[in-house]
Amino acid sequence: MVRHREAKLILEDGTVIKGKSFGHEVSVAGEVVFNTAMTGYPESFTDPSYSGQILVLTYPLIGNYGVPPDVEELLMLKYFESDKIHISGLVVSDYSFECSHWNAVKSLSEWLTEHKIPAIFDVDTRALTKILREKGTMLGKLLIGNNIDFHDPNSRNMVSGVSTKTRIVYGSGDHKVMLVDCGVKYNIIRHLLKRNTTVIRVPWDHNFLHEDFDGLFISNGPGDPKMCDRTINNIAGILSRVKPVFGICLGNQLLSLAAGGDTYKLKYGHRSHNQPVMQTGTNRCFITSQNHGFATDSHSLGNEWEPMFVNANDGTNEGIRHKARPFFSAQFHPEASSGPTDTDFLFDRFIDMIKLYK
Repeated sequence: MVRHREAKLILEDGTVIKGKSFGHEVSVAGEVVFNTAMTGYPESFTDPSYSGQILVLTYPLIGNYGVPPDVEELLMLKYFESDKIHISGLVVSDYSFECSHWNAVKSLSEWLTEHKIPAIFDVDTRALTKILREKGTMLGKLLIGNNIDFHDPNSRNMVSGVSTKTRIVYGSGDHKVMLVDCGVKYNIIRHLLKRNTTVIRVPWDHNFLHEDFDGLFISNGPGDPKMCDRTINNIAGILSRVKPVFGICLGNQLLSLAAGGDTYKLKYGHRSHNQPVMQTGTNRCFITSQNHGFATDSHSLGNEWEPMFVNANDGTNEGIRHKARPFFSAQFHPEASSGPTDTDFLFDRFIDMIKLYK
């Protein structure tokens, strides 16, 4: 019988939760957040928006379908959202030591150990989630051995740590899209490439104001959007021109700030595959996938802007649009493939705007 090393999660309010280690045996600190999705852990763990966070999965059984292979397609890993795991640590209830799936090449434990990510199981994650819902997202530390200090990842510019350092070009389509990489998910690039584009992926602080492109795309990413001052200034510069702009997740917040609006930190964020979003001016409701801890203040938008989507649960902003120019954004993830795809029409809208304004 394999004995697993004891570990514990300590929250900044003093809560101590004991568990057992099944990943890399090292202590880490970060922001403790929860995700209510039933599936999709390979995609979630490699999502750069989770950088600096200790992730709690509320679904009880994790690891039963293992991890897919590192197959490259179109200059990207086919089954993941980036080239590495971005979460700082993992907390689950019941870990499946036996995995079975046609595409699995290794277990979740092996994958986490390879990437030096600690993980614990045998935790009442639903009780832990109730604490986080009541008190809000908290700092925490996952201790496996030595003790360490708490650390707030939002105190630094997290986008600079996950953005590309070089210019990368994907595809050779007719529509040239400048993609500002703040921690972009691969599936966003895949959706753009399906629509006859050439995607030019550039660092978060790249000055694109004097470059030739047909549309600007602002990606998702981790942390406080107000840390990305250079990105905000560059976006503000492009808003004076009639050139289509589309932002997703952090891109929604950055577009809002560039337009003169404001953002704020949510109590515990939206991280799941079943967030209902209403399209303003209609009775249409979409079930969306989300991962963000900050939000746009809809009331801070000027008269030229309006909310495009609103969260049906708490009324928070889920996207904005300009009333006269081709600028819009979505706080949720229309490219998410682990849930429904009924909002990927937003990519079509972006390309239609590019065709119109070319």
